[in-house]
Amino acid sequence: MAGRLEGKTAIITGAAGGIGQASAILFANEGAKVACVDLKQDLLEATVEQISAEGGHALAIGADVSNREHVRAIIDQTIEAFGVPNIVFNNAGINPDNRRPLTEIPEDDFDRAFAVNVKAPWMMIKYVAPHMAKAGGGSIINTASISPFIVASTASYSASKAGVVALTKVAAVELGHLNIRVNALCPGATMTPLAEEQRKELKGRGLPTADDIIDRLSVLGRTAVPIEQARMALWLASDESSFATGSPFIVDGGWTCIGGSQVRA
Repeated sequence: MAGRLEGKTAIITGAAGGIGQASAILFANEGAKVACVDLKQDLLEATVEQISAEGGHALAIGADVSNREHVRAIIDQTIEAFGVPNIVFNNAGINPDNRRPLTEIPEDDFDRAFAVNVKAPWMMIKYVAPHMAKAGGGSIINTASISPFIVASTASYSASKAGVVALTKVAAVELGHLNIRVNALCPGATMTPLAEEQRKELKGRGLPTADDIIDRLSVLGRTAVPIEQARMALWLASDESSFATGSPFIVDGGWTCIGGSQVRA
């Protein structure tokens, strides 16, 4: 039986671990040829090796998604190897502040959050859309967060992820006539390598972690694992979501139903 992404080509950024890695493996298992992008070349190669071992097709591209020339190279290398991408999952993101109040965030960290979280997906959309349009359209997914909807993180991360949601809506409106759909995946607390690093740092500073907060704020009473977010990304990438565009899809175990703040416990 053909996979849900059979015959499609996908670019996934942040594919060395967490949601990006889980999505790359899942997309490949569903028939897509996947260009896996990340700065962490060694971990990225491990993702590609796993996909290849399972009979899939993948390419490792080490790149900084906040660099214009790198973004253009990602697209060119993907087209050369697999053809024009039908799917782009702008998943790479950072949270440099990890619970610091806005008055203590260094300007460079604030700028870096916007460069990776907002500028990078904007550039990818800007440069991939003309190719995608000529090929008949496609699906673009941007990883946002629940942070635009409740106070779940710090100023630079929350503001940048709100920018991702706004960017998604504008892109959906401007690209819809080209048969390009654009949606935002908005994860709640998910146990990714980045989240694990932040968890250790917060514990070291005597601050509550997402696990502590989820115990009292999540309807399901636990954090997600990356594959649970990847499954939503798969649906958005596939033709099953053919009438979905311009929307934030919240996958948070019910956290936003209850509300609350992760910044101050």
